[in-house]
Amino acid sequence: MGIVGASGFTGTELLRLIAQHPALDLKVATGSSKAGTRVADLYPSLAAAYPDLTYSPYSLEAVDGLDLVFCGLPHGVSQTVIPEMRGKVGHIIDLGSDFRLHDKDLYPRWYGAEHTDPSLLNEFVYGLPELFRTKLEGAELIAATGCNAATSVFALAPLLRAGLIEPKGLVANIVTGVSGAGRPPKENTTFCAVDSDVQAYGILTHRHTPEIEQALGEFTDTAPSVLFTPHLAPLNRGIIATCYGQPAKDGLTTADAMAALHEMYANEPFVVVLDGSPSVKATLGANTVHVTARVDERTGLVMSIAVLDNLMKGASGMAVQNANLALGLPETAGLPIVGVYP
Repeated sequence: MGIVGASGFTGTELLRLIAQHPALDLKVATGSSKAGTRVADLYPSLAAAYPDLTYSPYSLEAVDGLDLVFCGLPHGVSQTVIPEMRGKVGHIIDLGSDFRLHDKDLYPRWYGAEHTDPSLLNEFVYGLPELFRTKLEGAELIAATGCNAATSVFALAPLLRAGLIEPKGLVANIVTGVSGAGRPPKENTTFCAVDSDVQAYGILTHRHTPEIEQALGEFTDTAPSVLFTPHLAPLNRGIIATCYGQPAKDGLTTADAMAALHEMYANEPFVVVLDGSPSVKATLGANTVHVTARVDERTGLVMSIAVLDNLMKGASGMAVQNANLALGLPETAGLPIVGVYP
């Protein structure tokens, strides 16, 4: 298998996971901006596993014939690369946002440009295994879920599925770590900009909004509407989503909300339903998501909270989980369920 775009944070996390995976054998790791650079020089943490591996420039010939390719490319790039790659490799898993939305008209509105190959949009399976597992088994084309969207959907989907909350007027507030912005430096992600600060961004316009609504729409007959607001915090990695909805029935209790979580995630190895408050640090380095829910009798609102590691369950770990399903491997292969603490 290969990784196209292996020099970013998600590519690096993929390299770490693949080094310990019992069935995935890395053949190609491209990184055009770092072509010719040793992986161990850019990321010393990978030196023991890849002492001699060098990033190569992308070419179709380099990946031709591989069983699986992960694409960890910036938005807009995958939609120019994947069409030519399709048919040359067995399975493609895109970690970017180029093929997550089914409606081509959403791309100009939320991403500022027309999609260059909209004919492929409905051929990609949305890569959230716990919710869409049967569609992912053996799938050729998979669009891995965005980290912000995944956290919000994990929190809200069980409540919608059980008919406990109204699909309109949902609120998803998240706090996210800086690694979600990628490896290249930006003015708002330098140490001095982020340290001792928390700032909302993408207010009313964040690109993951239609992705959340699309995924949640699978659990209700009424198209959901979500007010999604992310906040950047001085964390290396991790996301916590605190989500709210109006109750869809009278007399709803916390026990009802928790029962919906337990029912949906009862047999999921990577989901932990907690009675207490989830902690971002508890999921560090693990492919797990921790969730809980409450019904506030005073305000009448239903609250659900989910946390995960944005580079693991929110990106590379989820991508490997998707790969396991696509290739017919045990879904948990090569994926840690225990976080790193302290």
